[in-house]
Amino acid sequence: MSKFEVIGGRRLKGELVPQGAKNEALQVICACLLTREEVVISNIPEILDVIKLIDLLRGMGVKVERLQKGEFSFRANDINFDYLETEDFYSKAASLRGSIMILGPLLAMHGCGLVPKPGGDKIGRRRLDTHFLGFEKLGATFEYDAISGCYKASAQKLRGTYMLLDEASVTGTANIIMAAVLAEGVTTIYNAACEPYVQQLCRMLNAMGARISGIASNLLTIEGVESLGGCQHRCLPDMIEVGSYIGLAALTRSEITIKNVAIPQLGIIPDAFRKLGIRVEERGDDLYIPRQEHYMIEDFIDGSILTIADAPWPGLTPDLLSVFLVVATQAKGSVLIHQKMFESRLFFVDKLIDMGAKIILCDPHRATVIGQNHESQLRATKMTSPDIRAGIALLIAALSAQGTSVIDNIDQIDRGYEHIDEKLNAIGAEIRRVD
Repeated sequence: MSKFEVIGGRRLKGELVPQGAKNEALQVICACLLTREEVVISNIPEILDVIKLIDLLRGMGVKVERLQKGEFSFRANDINFDYLETEDFYSKAASLRGSIMILGPLLAMHGCGLVPKPGGDKIGRRRLDTHFLGFEKLGATFEYDAISGCYKASAQKLRGTYMLLDEASVTGTANIIMAAVLAEGVTTIYNAACEPYVQQLCRMLNAMGARISGIASNLLTIEGVESLGGCQHRCLPDMIEVGSYIGLAALTRSEITIKNVAIPQLGIIPDAFRKLGIRVEERGDDLYIPRQEHYMIEDFIDGSILTIADAPWPGLTPDLLSVFLVVATQAKGSVLIHQKMFESRLFFVDKLIDMGAKIILCDPHRATVIGQNHESQLRATKMTSPDIRAGIALLIAALSAQGTSVIDNIDQIDRGYEHIDEKLNAIGAEIRRVD
């Protein structure tokens, strides 16, 4: 298993270009199953999770061609359903959280589908009820085989209906949308997730001939159509990577420009960092983070301690709370980090405490960080990356620490960040990948 050896304490300077959005790529690649015509998608991040999904579709009979770096064509005109019963399919699909999103398109196009219980980050309970309740509303039936861990769904004909989702699940909303675009009649989805990833999926489907209105809101109306055609689509820059670079610049006291970030799609991410006292300047479609020796956390207006919490879009994405937490360790002041959505995502803080951070883990969802204002630097140590987002937070911590840190299980980081070591080494970091 690969690991990073990181020599910390270096100031970085230069430009970074974010990859395409991982979460969007997983959705729009699955949407290629909704047509027999060619779909071309560009700005796809060639990271572990995305490559796994592309390999899964290739095994299903989808014709995939890599046109150039980050650009692929897909043509799903001959799906091999026998493959869905093979060990190879089970193994690949079970290792990938995004594999659940093949089910909606298969239901819409072929009236049936199956997928093993998907994997992904071990960050607590991540139920799939929203997906299947939505499919049932559209007229599908589903069963779960507890022995094989396989979900199966089928429907003679999907029919549009009104539904109020039990939670604003991003992948659940995407899956239901993909099932509904070919359903008979009108589907109304209330409490839909409206993250930029879902917006992009809807725009791509409309380019293919779907009729979706209410995009960017939590109330979607979908008029079913008989068929969809091909299209060309480009993924947005990855806002999680953008946020990670803002945090990296602050903690390492570096000067970094992040290029072509699609500022309107970042939501409150830049302002959330500004609440920690970090200067984030907008220059056209770039973000410039100047070198700061110190940054001070704001208090609330009444003087109480600042709380940074995740929330459904347009609230703050939970994928960045790990980065906010590690950045706060060297701020001036204190902050409460409240991770509402996942109960195991804060458990990596014990590694930061070993490095000298002052953090009180209140419970599985809340941590209080007492910033040290760079008066006491983090210490290098050996650690293991438990998931994608904690992994990048630990890497940022290692880059700011004095000495050489070792991060094991970096496959977790590779699942979400493309060649992160090469990108950061190019602007002055010293990261060595050891296989």
